[in-house]
Amino acid sequence: MKILLVGNPNVGKSALFNRITGIDVLCSNYPGTTVSYCSGSMTFAGEKAELIDTPGTYSVDARNPAEKVTESMIGDADLIINVLDSTNLERNIYLTLQLLELDKPMVVALNMWDDSKHLGVLIDEMELEKLLGVPVVPTVAITGEGVKTLVESLSKASAPQIKKHSEDERWADIGLIVKNVQVIEHRHHTKLESLADATIKPWTGLPIALIVLAVMFTFIVSSGNWVIENVIDPLFYGLYGPLIRGLVESVFPSGFFHNILLGEGEDFIESLGVLTTGVYVPLNMVLPFVILFYFSLSFLEDVGYLPRLATLLDSLMHKIGLHGFAIVPTVLGLGCNVPGALSTRMMETKKQRFIAATLLAICVPCLAQNAVIVGLLLRFGVRYVAIVYATLIILYVLLGLTLNRLVPGESPEILLEIPPYRKPNLNTLLKKTWIRVKQFLREAVPYVLLGVLIVNILYMAGVVDALGRVFGPFMSYWFGLPSEAILALIIGFLRKDVAVGMLAPLGLSPMQLVVACTILAIYFPCIATFTVLWRELGPRDMVKAMGFMVIVTLFVGGLMNLILL
Repeated sequence: MKILLVGNPNVGKSALFNRITGIDVLCSNYPGTTVSYCSGSMTFAGEKAELIDTPGTYSVDARNPAEKVTESMIGDADLIINVLDSTNLERNIYLTLQLLELDKPMVVALNMWDDSKHLGVLIDEMELEKLLGVPVVPTVAITGEGVKTLVESLSKASAPQIKKHSEDERWADIGLIVKNVQVIEHRHHTKLESLADATIKPWTGLPIALIVLAVMFTFIVSSGNWVIENVIDPLFYGLYGPLIRGLVESVFPSGFFHNILLGEGEDFIESLGVLTTGVYVPLNMVLPFVILFYFSLSFLEDVGYLPRLATLLDSLMHKIGLHGFAIVPTVLGLGCNVPGALSTRMMETKKQRFIAATLLAICVPCLAQNAVIVGLLLRFGVRYVAIVYATLIILYVLLGLTLNRLVPGESPEILLEIPPYRKPNLNTLLKKTWIRVKQFLREAVPYVLLGVLIVNILYMAGVVDALGRVFGPFMSYWFGLPSEAILALIIGFLRKDVAVGMLAPLGLSPMQLVVACTILAIYFPCIATFTVLWRELGPRDMVKAMGFMVIVTLFVGGLMNLILL
């Protein structure tokens, strides 16, 4: 049996899904698309049933790829759980009426029931059940309140025979339903509600956004550095290093396999061994920051801040052909470009998806790369770090303005539901963080190991020296960098963080490091991101995006060389 969770975005479907399914969850792409969904198992009527968390949709009349997937999945459903936001009944119930017209057994979950009571929104769920003709159950997904009752009510799910209505008729019905079941009590704004208003208004919202992001990244960098210096480094240098060197050298005292596995020298970064650099970079230099970033991101999501940030930046984003919610791929990309690239599918038009993906690939370095950039440059002074990120921010705006003029197509508005601020649930935060970290480890570590292996082989085969001789003069003339830096550009296609880390042993000046870090940030994305973008954009648009990457890299690198070096 196939049971679907269907509802508007930001109504708590995923939290409800996690409550019902536990950990037996599989996330994958819908066949023939790049839109993902999650499925899990539950017990229904004494048998095992499949529960599917569908992409959020406002209507069964699909307007974007995610909504089209939801629409197609509804047709195969045996039963539908329609999840509503109790604090915004009028907006949510439009989809409910459409679903009732499909003649499918259905149950309605009035989620966020606690928030509606806090806001003074009182709903008569029994009267609503009578008007809709299907079971209605109040729930609070993050605490589990009402979830057991919801599951038990599935056996009572019914499919009322309702003729198809026009849009005007549906809105008329919505007005009558809301009038009969909902009462809003007058109450004064709480301090939390006043803060919610302040985060939307530009004059107060922008400073708050800067403070939130500054606090978030300060927490990530400072905590990550503490963990590396006090926990992971002692383990690597005091335990792992001697152990792995002893094991390898007992079998391969020297020669090809010794160099492949351990590299040359004692330093974990400069040795370039598969078991030294290949393990140290992702697990020591990157993983602590990734864990802290995804925890912070999950916190902002569950609190309800991200939709406010999207609304706040909507006007600016429209100038570059996007809308406010395009900030989500950017923020996700700061953690890892792969989920950032996947999230561009939420854009309504092909033009918006192309602009968002291209800006992400060129101007948004992932957290792993950011960690290495900060680690390399901060020892010389904050101003060197600032030059890199100021360049990327300016480039993001200027390139966005250019692409908006050059790329044909439309950039429609988007209507966002802004949820109230909520208290996050620690278990949910930890689970979301673990899922994202697991995805990072699965996609990042193999490419790091492969990258280090290829570098060692290229070194020993003399290919790196040959490439340096061919492209070295151009690197020196146009970018002001030594010929050895060509290796970092090659490895950058596999892993950007490894590539930036490979600049450390080259003895570059601070300004040369600034130029090299900027070039590596804006030129081709890593192979994992490249693969995702190829699927998302298609071969033709991906080739166009690559053309922009080459042009921007040559222009910005040459200009920085002229000004700084």
